[in-house]
Amino acid sequence: MWKWLVDTLRANPEIAVFVCLSIGAYVGKLSYKGVGLGAVTGTLLTALLVGQLDITVSNDVRAIFFLLFLFAIGYGVGPQFVQGIAKNGVPQALFSVIICALCLGTAWVAGRIAGYDVGSTAGLFAGAATISSALALSVDAIEQLGLATGETKTLVDAVPTAFAMTYIFGTIGATMIICVVGPRLLGIDLVAACRAYELKMGGHGKTGEGARAWHQHIARAYRIGPGSDWVGKTAAAVEATCGPAQLFIERVRRDDQITDATADMMLLVGDVVAVAGNRGIVMKLAGPELVEVEDAELLNVPVEGTEVLITNRGVDGKTLGELASLPSTRGIFLRRIRRGATGVEIPILPATTLHRGDVVTVIGRPQDISSALAAFGRADRAPEETDIALVAAAIVIGALVGSLVLRLGSVPVTLSSSGGVLLAGIALGWLRSVHPTFGRIPPAANWLMNALGLNMFIAVVGLSSGPSFVAGVQQLGFSLFLWGMVVTSVPLILALYIGRYVFRFDDAILLGCVAGARASTASLGMLTARAKSQTPALGFTVSCAVSNTLLTIGGILIVLLAR
Repeated sequence: MWKWLVDTLRANPEIAVFVCLSIGAYVGKLSYKGVGLGAVTGTLLTALLVGQLDITVSNDVRAIFFLLFLFAIGYGVGPQFVQGIAKNGVPQALFSVIICALCLGTAWVAGRIAGYDVGSTAGLFAGAATISSALALSVDAIEQLGLATGETKTLVDAVPTAFAMTYIFGTIGATMIICVVGPRLLGIDLVAACRAYELKMGGHGKTGEGARAWHQHIARAYRIGPGSDWVGKTAAAVEATCGPAQLFIERVRRDDQITDATADMMLLVGDVVAVAGNRGIVMKLAGPELVEVEDAELLNVPVEGTEVLITNRGVDGKTLGELASLPSTRGIFLRRIRRGATGVEIPILPATTLHRGDVVTVIGRPQDISSALAAFGRADRAPEETDIALVAAAIVIGALVGSLVLRLGSVPVTLSSSGGVLLAGIALGWLRSVHPTFGRIPPAANWLMNALGLNMFIAVVGLSSGPSFVAGVQQLGFSLFLWGMVVTSVPLILALYIGRYVFRFDDAILLGCVAGARASTASLGMLTARAKSQTPALGFTVSCAVSNTLLTIGGILIVLLAR
């Protein structure tokens, strides 16, 4: 039975690839206190194990899925990458550049001191920085060095070996340094820092369940009495008295006739008004001059929820407080803001800024939603279909441009087809956020391209490197794991102090900036949980988009430095 299974896998290596994907995904889900290996590491470890059976897979399979992955990661980070480089995310973008340089430099120095070859140094960098895409680019770069076939294979096989030995601490160690050690080193009370930051940004300063309840809204019906301050005022004037708390007059019953309220509608004694808004504000309205009444017909206001993709230049960079005063925002309630490739949720505070490419969830009357859409962008309701023609064309163009070689004297300089495809993805992702009429890739499809492309690549690399893995571990020994701890820890600890004393980031977003600069999504999840707030995410999105790109390109640079 065992011989039949081994012979079948050798004769049909595509089966072995999917075996690695399946088992690797389950292994990656294993976690301890919320920290796990992830699907990539699970797939790599499984592939290295299965690879002991001496299974050969064509490198063409690896190359195809690699390009698909690079395009997907570029498309996902494109809007925030351009936003960070070109606009108000410059401090966070520059911070990410410095931290990425520290990660690269530390790995190179460690490799030189330890005497590692190019492949081991590249794997050390990718594993300690937990940037799987750099592993892929390092393998591609080594194959472009023009070395002898045997030497190339030795170096390529060393990359996943070093990556596997350093990735585990890279993941767990980074999370612990950012979320546990960092606050202690800097004396940060994360909950208090986030509460203070929210107050400074115009919020209520509450955390936990209260923060979510703050955004909930309710509707009540009130009869306006003779002594009410609302008498003789327009609906807009009444709404303005509550400031940023969001209170809207939705409908009015007058002389037994129900009318949708407009901003300039004058309120009279005896009107019964349907008021929607902040729960705490609306509940406090009842009194002798405003008597709450039961009026199901009046309160039966048609409401819809819509996700809006922000594309309007006039909205880009404006705070929620500034936008709240616009006529186009009257009658709508903002429930959620998602930003970046991973859809990081941003806290809703009066001083929070919106950027093109953000997706906001709003609720309100259909006519109010239509008005908001005209001012902000377009509804994210497009069909769940990927623009395959444009995706394929972008990959072709990026690969061809990246394959061009320029010579500076006798030194050839090239992006490589891999780097070209990454930049093509960034360009198309940014263009899509600005002009969302073409190039659509639904989030689920982009996730599949990203995850399947990378894991397919990793599975093939692991299967090919499997036979040499054990020998590599025996040769490099425990010292590689220790060097991985150094390369993981040094840049992160320096990042904490650089972020505080050089860039002077607020304590509430500092750790989010550090997590983003290391592209550590797992750290962000633990940070927001420990902070009982989404505020750290404000420092994560731009820095993560920039570092994701730069650390990926670092896979090429580390090979060039260590050769």
